[in-house]
Amino acid sequence: MKVVHDRINNMRGNLITVTSKEAVLGELAMIEKRDGTKTLASVLRFEEDQITLQVFGGTRGIFTGDKVIFLKKEMTAVFGDHLFGRRLNGAGEPIDGGPQMVGEEIPIGTASFNPARRIVPKEMVRTNIPMIDVFNCLVKSQKIPIFSVAGEPYNQLLMRIANQTDADVVIIGGMGLTFDNYQAFIDNAEKSGTLNRTIMFAHRATDPIVECVLVPDMALACAEKFALQNKNVLVLLTDMTAFADAIKEISITMDQIPSNRGYPGSLYSDLASRYEKAVDIQDSGSITLITVTTMPGDDVTHPIPDNTGYITEGQFYLHGGRIDPFGSLSRLKQQVIGKVTREDHGEIANNMIRLYADSKKARERQAMGFRLSKWDEKLLSYSVRFENEMMDLEVNLPIEVALDLGWKILSECFDKGEVGIKEKILEAHWPNK
Repeated sequence: MKVVHDRINNMRGNLITVTSKEAVLGELAMIEKRDGTKTLASVLRFEEDQITLQVFGGTRGIFTGDKVIFLKKEMTAVFGDHLFGRRLNGAGEPIDGGPQMVGEEIPIGTASFNPARRIVPKEMVRTNIPMIDVFNCLVKSQKIPIFSVAGEPYNQLLMRIANQTDADVVIIGGMGLTFDNYQAFIDNAEKSGTLNRTIMFAHRATDPIVECVLVPDMALACAEKFALQNKNVLVLLTDMTAFADAIKEISITMDQIPSNRGYPGSLYSDLASRYEKAVDIQDSGSITLITVTTMPGDDVTHPIPDNTGYITEGQFYLHGGRIDPFGSLSRLKQQVIGKVTREDHGEIANNMIRLYADSKKARERQAMGFRLSKWDEKLLSYSVRFENEMMDLEVNLPIEVALDLGWKILSECFDKGEVGIKEKILEAHWPNK
């Protein structure tokens, strides 16, 4: 039996308070406004018989005399193949002008997958981006963020990965998106022909802050359901800083005692419970999770990237419009390098990065006016080739072609004995001029 209350005690921000002894944490409620419209809310906190609910659509237009009806169920997402090509908001409602969603209702925000059915990741996810495929391989079921700052082309990088992945399903979760970024994801899916395998949950900058928190849960709940149907799912979430800021704003409204820089003490758990959804399921599909974390002030010690680094399996550091080889790391790359890729992969990756690091020192000597040796001149020539032909995000090459390009660059910039590669690998792959 549904419980109806006709008195709202307090309203603050997106939160309302009612007196009840019947509600359950996480339970949905329907608010019937005076003008006949309805909006959803969910139970957020108990203080004896005072129940705090967060209103999904915001409290604008709500009066203290409006009815609050507890629905005896938790927040769910609608699941089915009809999701492909659709765009939904954080509450799971269509924002693309299409029909209302009808299908199987699945719970969101559930526990991460049973560890007993997880298997060790060992398959590479191809992106055709040399700075990922060659130097920091993305592995199926990996959870990895893109650390960046505002203004960098991180959304464009996500779009390119979405276009070129071999995943069966791509789910995009946007949080705090501007209209331009929101429209860019739509245009990209339409132009690339990937709309028939793409689902988008979007919280736009003008939408209620509460819906921002729901976007990752909606996206990951659907991803897990698809993975259980033996599909490989790629989930792209941008921007987790907007997600954390939404949690911060809600906690401040609830008068919670803040932790580091105003963020709640639960920030680590809030992030981990979403990232840990990444999984490779035994005898079934997988979820690979790539997120964007914009670092305020380019500060990697900020609570959001700092906590993220303890949870994830590396990071891609996007700096100056390029993936920085020194700040980036994939902790699972050893699972695939030389095992599912060519035998020369590890040698090429390690030595090209080592030589590029040496070229940075040569640039410093050049900038300070020191006389350059012939070796310094070789390093400088190599660094230009490496940045233009490997680091540029416009470069689009399968990994086999990228490895061959690496050999070509090395052979044209250095002598055979100068690159530090094992003799056996060198003899097998060094180009014959």
